[in-house]
Amino acid sequence: MWQKKIFLIVIAVSTVSLLLHHGGHWSWTMEAFNLGCPALRSHPFPGLKPKHHNVVFLKTHKTASSTMQNLLFRFAERNNLTVALPIQACGHQFCYARTFTSHFVHPHTLPPNIITNHMRFNKAELQRLMPNDTIYITILREPSSMFESLFSYYNQYCQSFKRVPNGSLEAFLREPWRYYRPDEKDSMYARNTLTFDLGGDKDRPATDVMYARAFVAEVDRVFSLVMIAEYFDESLVLLRHLLSWDLDDILYLKLNMRTQSSKRSLTPGLPAKIRAWNSLDARLYDHFNASLWHQLSALGTDCVAREVRLLRQAQERLMRSCFGGGMPLLRSAAQIKNKDLRPWQPGGKVDIVGYELPVNFSRGVSSQAQELCLKLIMPEVQYTRVLLRSQSLRYRRVYQLRTPRQSHPAQQAIRTALPRNLQVHRSQPPPAAASAAQGPASGSASTSTSNPAAETQGQTTKLEPKSSQTQAT
Repeated sequence: MWQKKIFLIVIAVSTVSLLLHHGGHWSWTMEAFNLGCPALRSHPFPGLKPKHHNVVFLKTHKTASSTMQNLLFRFAERNNLTVALPIQACGHQFCYARTFTSHFVHPHTLPPNIITNHMRFNKAELQRLMPNDTIYITILREPSSMFESLFSYYNQYCQSFKRVPNGSLEAFLREPWRYYRPDEKDSMYARNTLTFDLGGDKDRPATDVMYARAFVAEVDRVFSLVMIAEYFDESLVLLRHLLSWDLDDILYLKLNMRTQSSKRSLTPGLPAKIRAWNSLDARLYDHFNASLWHQLSALGTDCVAREVRLLRQAQERLMRSCFGGGMPLLRSAAQIKNKDLRPWQPGGKVDIVGYELPVNFSRGVSSQAQELCLKLIMPEVQYTRVLLRSQSLRYRRVYQLRTPRQSHPAQQAIRTALPRNLQVHRSQPPPAAASAAQGPASGSASTSTSNPAAETQGQTTKLEPKSSQTQAT
């Protein structure tokens, strides 16, 4: 009898301790639990089911993917995970637009848990690099609004756009083949960019319905979750359930945004022309937009609505704590004094805005809270550089305790397979990310001397079916 009493006391103490430890998570979880959320009913206390750490996020262009990347970077740092980052010759991307290979991964960032910098998808290479239980995720955006953003953002880099008189989107869509060259550098920004990023053939004719259907089906098999930019918060709810993450793990602040003056409204008829020109992207978006809502319906619309509301409330509290009780003000790059917080500018008539912390922010704020707020608003290029530096320091500390034979096999393979001009030796200091002058922050061409267009033209990467371990739940 006394053993049973001791057992009950231990259970009670453990429960109270768990509630105190999780604090805000408890109230948030119980609200959703009372609605009958499937995943939360089985696991009412956050943290009982281990968080999933191994994730590939295919960062697509102009889809809110920089915001998602920042979220993943912060998750990795909080949980002491390793993020695969590009070698110095690739800049802050994996030598995009060349098809991804593990040779593009910096040896100080192996073996990885997470990979999220821009790449052209290559399932076979990623499968060699990542753990077997890795979950694959990506994000899409409605093709007409995405193409308008691409046309504005890359107008100074993509020749297909540059040769259009007066930078007219209407003129381009009237006669796209007059300006578009499939084989030239940066052509992937001018047609079916999502398809290209996913490893598909951006120039497959719209009449090839069999290819389009097969490609969409392969993407569906590989990726456990395809987020939709227009429903970012709802997508994060599904992500949280899929990965068994907590509310704090999905907090974010929108990054890499254009000013309103940099955006152009689409006149009647243009959206239809854009979808016709980007027919593969349109098919992808329509399929996965419907798929997203099917998954949300299965989770429960009331449950999803409640979680979205709680997510936004938590974000507002975080914003107020970081920005002196108010909400953050968007600033131009020229207004931001801290260079580590200035977003890269594509030039032309496009202005990318960012944030800056209040002048007296550090007063009465813990160093941990300061770092959280700083990383929350740090642009992609600078955050990649900071993360590579910290992981290189960690790598050196670990390497000093090893003999050469104890290094990870993947590191040895990559070092020996790299061309000489891409070799990165352990004796070198941590490489900085490529300077902003090298190209666009969200998809510049590789700094390699090879011709990306010639290498990737007509090339289609076959997506392999995901294992049962990576199925969405």
